[in-house]
Amino acid sequence: MDQEFLIRKMEKYADRKGIPIMEKDGITFLTEFIKLNNVKNILEIGSAIGYSAINMALTSSDVCVTTIERDKDRYIEAVKNIKEFNLEDRITLILADALAFNTDEEFDLIFIDAAKSQYIKFFEKFSKNLKQKGFIVTDNINFHGLTYSDKTKMSRNLRQLITKLERYINFLKDNEKFKTRFFEIGDGVAISRRRKKKDLIRLIKSLQRQCFLLTG
Repeated sequence: MDQEFLIRKMEKYADRKGIPIMEKDGITFLTEFIKLNNVKNILEIGSAIGYSAINMALTSSDVCVTTIERDKDRYIEAVKNIKEFNLEDRITLILADALAFNTDEEFDLIFIDAAKSQYIKFFEKFSKNLKQKGFIVTDNINFHGLTYSDKTKMSRNLRQLITKLERYINFLKDNEKFKTRFFEIGDGVAISRRRKKKDLIRLIKSLQRQCFLLTG
């Protein structure tokens, strides 16, 4: 069956069931990024129905994806979709809570697209599995344009979620080990990479100047 037809089929299913998947321009950006940076081994946090994992695997015949999903129904649907694309040999689907999952494997790219309130924990836990020159990509940074917006009319649960997402954005901006670029694509995408030595030296000097100003 035609791959484009199967992709559209997944998109329609997700829309009908209210299952969040990456926006079209976001997934196009991600797959092009994978091609341009010769990414071969990917860890995905949050499979949903397998939409992103399948799109990433389709970028090249030598791309392999390990993807983790904790919702059993979505996991079952992802298994079906991966089989339809004949990608069982290149997509490893794991039914588990990502925070309880451990691996010693290293990856070229880690894609975070699961529970937004746990983004900092995901980043801190799995960054140790990132290759030295690898990338951590995070989706839904803007969360439908709600980050850094007026929270007075939000429900309590939504307000708490947005606050945690904003905390994650600040965590990325202030991170001493990783440098992050933010892209206004799809629902907002962040790409993080370990700081180069010159970036660390520049950061240390900046912190030293700040300390001097505070104590001087």
